[in-house]
Amino acid sequence: MNTLIVITGPTAVGKTELCLRIAEKFNIPVINADSRQIFRGMQIGTAAPTPEQRKRVRHYFVDLLELDEYYNASMYEQDVMKLLYSMFKDKDNAIALLTGGSMMYIDAVCNGIDDIPTISDEVRLLYKQRLEKEGLTALLQELKVKDPQYYDFVDKNNPRRVVHGLEICHQTGRTYSSFRVKEKKQRPFRIIKIALNRDREELYSRINRRVDEMMENGMVEEARLLLPYRSLNALNTVGYKELFRYFDGEWTMEEAIERIKGNTRRYARKQLTWYKKDNDIVWFDAAETDKVFMYLVDKLTC
Repeated sequence: MNTLIVITGPTAVGKTELCLRIAEKFNIPVINADSRQIFRGMQIGTAAPTPEQRKRVRHYFVDLLELDEYYNASMYEQDVMKLLYSMFKDKDNAIALLTGGSMMYIDAVCNGIDDIPTISDEVRLLYKQRLEKEGLTALLQELKVKDPQYYDFVDKNNPRRVVHGLEICHQTGRTYSSFRVKEKKQRPFRIIKIALNRDREELYSRINRRVDEMMENGMVEEARLLLPYRSLNALNTVGYKELFRYFDGEWTMEEAIERIKGNTRRYARKQLTWYKKDNDIVWFDAAETDKVFMYLVDKLTC
């Protein structure tokens, strides 16, 4: 039976090296499921696979798009399914490996995603300008009137999510929530889901250390090069947002770094909350990689 192995878990938990080892063992490529590593120019700030790691194992969906190219989970689902079809075509026991920390991207491949219309450039520009002019609070009040069901659900501190709901309403004349039926799609292959975790304090320590390493490796210089593109959705990302405010003179460098660490820890908690709702996931301590290999070998041979 053709099989998709999914390795996920919170940021900085240790997915990358384990997945490289799994890919080498089974002689398969890595399919990236990180919504920011897909874009070019964000190598350091997204902890994208290094050139050396990409020499070890072929990676898909890394360094693929320009910063201003529109991309979403629905498009990702379609692209990955095409890739998997080509990998599994005319084979009985092929294996593919999907890994990353973008919850919606992984969910889109494993379960499918609602068929939500692509927003036109004109509508996207309209709401970008409205957000800048009117602010998030005003758009939230509009969303509450136009789509109260989505309003109750949406992260009210995430402008992109709020705006997207209004874009759908404007373009289609329907509420965003009416598209979100969440019917699980059946896949023509087996899915093995694994998530890694660590002791919370250890995970936070790894996050803090990773941020420090990013700074040492040139993230400030990378962010400065990206400053002219700060309004793009791709750069509405932890790490860059804080450094842009440092460039603006709002924060000191020390404050920006501490904010990056704190916001990354917050994102890790959000990831864990999302994953723990998925009963198909089997959890492993990230330090016990031998147990992961034993589990995979057992599943793949049965």
